Parts: sequence; structure tokens; C-alpha cells
Amino acid sequence: MVLLAAAVCTKAGKAIVSRQFVEMTRTRIEGLLAAFPKLMNTGKQHTFVETESVRYVYQPMEKLYMVLITTKNSNILEDLETLRLFSRVIPEYCRALEENEISEHCFDLIFAFDEIVALGYRENVNLAQIRTFTEMDSHEEKVFRAVRETQEREAKAEMRRKAKELQQARRDAERQGKKAPGFGGFGSSAVSGGSTAAMITETIIETDKPKVAPAPARPSGPSKALKLGAKGKEVDNFVDKLKSEGETIMSSSMGKRTSEATKVHAPPINMER
Repeated sequence: MVLLAAAVCTKAGKAIVSRQFVEMTRTRIEGLLAAFPKLMNTGKQHTFVETESVRYVYQPMEKLYMVLITTKNSNILEDLETLRLFSRVIPEYCRALEENEISEHCFDLIFAFDEIVALGYRENVNLAQIRTFTEMDSHEEKVFRAVRETQEREAKAEMRRKAKELQQARRDAERQGKKAPGFGGFGSSAVSGGSTAAMITETIIETDKPKVAPAPARPSGPSKALKLGAKGKEVDNFVDKLKSEGETIMSSSMGKRTSEATKVHAPPINMER
């Protein structure tokens, strides 16, 4: 059999959910479902109708129809068996056979339809297998999820423990900062203690600094050496001038010796009367 599409529609031919198993446009499937109610003969109790190109295999479900659209050369017995399986799948996912309920669970129904038919051909599955496949129940997946949840719980517990440790460390640091030397007390006393400690620290730092001796200041006026040199120069000029005029000048050393000799050979003066 080649199954073209499976759909749930109203008695007026309005599609509620439809799954195409071959390439088919939306316009074509909507046209096929819209033509379906016009082809049914109310006077006959048939479960299929045919056109020139397709066959409709259907089953009434209260106010709705479960419709399979197949090719005309498909096996009608297999089509009817497949139709019954489709009809049993719908109540598994929908509590009521109503349009709103089916629209709400449309994706679950489409997944179940894909488990029944693949590429237009019927799969050898039953209702229990379809339920298992759609739920994707796997022991490996359960184990993986359990391990991941355990890791997440451990990570959260570790995060909370680290947060508590950080808070405790912050409290200890604040407590140690309040009890440090020079910062005892509370209120204004704590402020005064802090300022006193700061002043003492500054004084200690200032006394520890090495004292650098100031450089000796140079005298602003001319030095004595310059003055003596200038005076000697003036004397030499005066002596040269006297020599040019014909005067005899004795050296200062000779003058000194003569004066000393005069002092030595001078007779003492008798001061008595």
C-alpha cells in the first residue's frame, strides 16, 4: 500500500490535523479533504470511497472523521487494518474526540502517525510500541538524567558552601579591622584613637628621616686674599714711582732689622728723681 496522507477532519471537510507521507502541497490536501464529504453516500454503509486518482478510507468518530488517503491500487484490507490502528491511537492522547482537544494534542498525534507509517508504508508496530516510541522511554536516558541531576545538586550545595565561607571570611576581616591597635572603641573615641595613631605614625616617620647638613654659604663680599693682593699692588706702584724720581727705598726687611737694632741698643731711661 502507498498511504498518501492521514487526517482528522470535520464532517464538513475541514482539516483539524493532517500528516502527509509523500510530497504534497497544502492546497492539494485541503482540496482533497474538502471534496471528501461530497463523495460520501449516506444511503450506503461503506468505509471507503474512490475518485479517479485516490481512495478515501474513513471511520466516523462522533462528529469527526478519521480519513486515510491512499492510491487506488493499494490493498483495501491493509488499509482498513491501518485505519483501525489510527483510530485507536487518537483516544490515547485525547481525552475527548472533539475539535479543541485534538487541536491541543496535534503534535502528539503527528508523532504517533509517524510511528505507524514511514514514507507511505505501514510499519509493523502495535499500540504499546507506539506509546513507548513517542515517549522515548530509555534506561540510558534515565541514568544520564539522574547523574546530571545529582551533579546539579552537588554544584548547588558547593556554591552555597562557598558563599557561606566568603560571608564568614568577610565578617572575620571586619571584626579584625575593628580590634586592630589604635582603632579601639566605638563612636567618637574610635575616631580620636584613629587620629592619634595617625599623628604618632607621622612623628615616627619624620624622626626616622636622616638629617642632611646644609651646605656652607659662600661670603657675598670679596675675599681677604683679593684685598691683600690689591693693597700690595698699590704699594708696588707707589715704590716704582718714588724710584723714578730718584729716591732710595729700603726694603721692608732692612727697615725692620734697623728698628729692632735701635730698640736693642737704646739706653734705658732713668725714671727716678
